[in-house]
Amino acid sequence: MKVVVQKFGGTSLASPEARSRVCSIIAEARKQGFKPVVVVSAIGRENDPYATDTLINLLKQVNPCPSPRELDLLLSCGELISGVLLSSQLAARNVPACYLSGERAGIVTDGNYSNAHILYIKPGRLMELLAGDCVPVVAGFQGVSEEGELTTLGRGGSDTTAAALGVALRAEVVDIFTDVEGVMTADPRIVENARLLDAITYNEICQLAREGAKVIHPRAVEIAMQAGIPLRVRSTFADSEGTLVANQLRGGGDNIQIIRDNLITGITYTSTLAQLKISKDTPEYHDFDLAVFQAMARADISVDFINVQPDRITFTVLAEAGDQAVKILNDIDIFPALEFNCAKVAVVGAAMTGIPGVMARVVEALSEKHIPILQSGDSYTNIWCLVKREHMERAVKALHDKFELGKK
Repeated sequence: MKVVVQKFGGTSLASPEARSRVCSIIAEARKQGFKPVVVVSAIGRENDPYATDTLINLLKQVNPCPSPRELDLLLSCGELISGVLLSSQLAARNVPACYLSGERAGIVTDGNYSNAHILYIKPGRLMELLAGDCVPVVAGFQGVSEEGELTTLGRGGSDTTAAALGVALRAEVVDIFTDVEGVMTADPRIVENARLLDAITYNEICQLAREGAKVIHPRAVEIAMQAGIPLRVRSTFADSEGTLVANQLRGGGDNIQIIRDNLITGITYTSTLAQLKISKDTPEYHDFDLAVFQAMARADISVDFINVQPDRITFTVLAEAGDQAVKILNDIDIFPALEFNCAKVAVVGAAMTGIPGVMARVVEALSEKHIPILQSGDSYTNIWCLVKREHMERAVKALHDKFELGKK
């Protein structure tokens, strides 16, 4: 049995016309001898009637701090609506289909409401439907805890559902259908000559996703990578093959072609950050560093881009948490300087480790455009630069040009 998992995002399901295109894609997969398992997101995006953010706002109008359990119950309705609509539209085109909630699809999670992790999958019902030549249409983003409570998987959860089902069913490939043609070397809304990548390794796409690229959730990539299930990022509205995510592919005959990591794969960004700078000018303060980060942890504020030095601490938070972070630190007699309107620009390349001159080229690119670097950091696959938000787009373009990513 050749199984293909096909995940369709909210924009792919937002209208009868878009869903008709989705039905054609599913029918074509069946024609090619595949057994499709379809995973759906909620219809549309924020402000659309059934989008996840719309449902969150609806509940918070009556209770700003709703019960996590009830919030998850409401959020699961978005995928129910899109799943029933799609399965019904398939049936109207004489493609047998059956909607399944996450629970009925056998997706078992931990009990962490709103950000649950999948523990295991019981694929029996899915296998029965596939054996009967029926297309299972599965609600993404949700499962059920071992205690029987409905849970949701957090942002990007439908990608995670698709990858986990791909592993459980030993799929040939997991197709992530969205409104872009695949993984690009940079955001095409900023960089005119951004190029579509034909193939990319799991490691590279994980790093791009973690640093701001929104084409696929990194948790989904990690699940697929563990089992070696290929992913493809494709457009619902174009006929191209998109971007293959794998470590190898079959060439002519029995040859296996290894997909190489690139020196620089792409440039990405996070646009809504605030920077906190804290001078250690209180020598009598016991465990200063510990006090700062424990205060952030107690307030459930995520910190990033952390530099701890003998005389100061610097880190970033999401802009919406900036004032709260300052107030919390002020309450324990620590007084940071706060810089709003910051953005992190990341140069991602899984093969940059040990290669001299990469940082020099980053600094050169930004210096040539007179863009000050507020803070920098690196790992074996990334170099990050914090810049002012007003400089972000110029920084992305400058780095894309410096590393000649627009060339094939």
